Amino acid sequence: MIRVVVITSALTIAALSVAIAAVKGFAAAPAPCATSCIVADHTPTPAPVMGGMSGMQGTGSASDAGMGGDMSMGPHMTLTDLRPAQAGDRQRADAIVATLRVTLTKYADYRVAEADGYKPFLAEIPQPHYHFTNWVNGLAALGRFDPTRPTSLLYTKDGSGYKLVGAMYTAPRNATPDQLDARIPLSIAHWHQHVNMCWGPPGTAASDYFGPNARFGLQGSIATATACDSAGGRFQPVLYNWMVHVYPFETDQAKIWQVDMPGGMDSNHPTST
Repeated sequence: MIRVVVITSALTIAALSVAIAAVKGFAAAPAPCATSCIVADHTPTPAPVMGGMSGMQGTGSASDAGMGGDMSMGPHMTLTDLRPAQAGDRQRADAIVATLRVTLTKYADYRVAEADGYKPFLAEIPQPHYHFTNWVNGLAALGRFDPTRPTSLLYTKDGSGYKLVGAMYTAPRNATPDQLDARIPLSIAHWHQHVNMCWGPPGTAASDYFGPNARFGLQGSIATATACDSAGGRFQPVLYNWMVHVYPFETDQAKIWQVDMPGGMDSNHPTST
């Protein structure tokens, strides 16, 4: 059984900032701007100033939005169900981890990652994990899964630099459970997705995004289109694509595939060095 570890709400900042924006279809994707360059298809959907800066309390049913996930843990996030183990699942998962370990070796130096197109997001904001995202890899992941090309690299802060701890893969937001399972076995890993978001109208106070009385964002109490409309907000049924974090330097299988949930303190992972 995969251990769901609770981490600080700051992770939400990175998780929302680096996830690839939703696009239609599960077919192979063209190169960026190969036809018409629709920025919203290739980059995170714009949000209000406070959007994405609050912690999440749980998850919601992706089946309500047609996303194929059923493991409900609250209104703003969904996880895929854990499936019974099938022959070959462990071998497939172990092969992904082994491949990723090799792939990540050169990225122990975050400057090499930056030179290869992995760009940090919101690096000025303290976070347990910093996502360095490669948008070319993220776009390629819409069409096929390549374990040597993670969408994001995960780092922790280390003085004036960073230490590598893992990576994040992405998949199209409308991928079915079978399609996600074909990439990474659902008996091993939970893919997650952010859902049922209500962004406040212009001028919304920070207190409406943070704290026990929050109404908007990932910490907010509003989780339906009707309630969001009544509050004058903008409702977003699904925020970005399916995501899965992998910590290949862990030795505990549960920790390799753990799901990071904002709200707690445990964010430590072995590093590549």
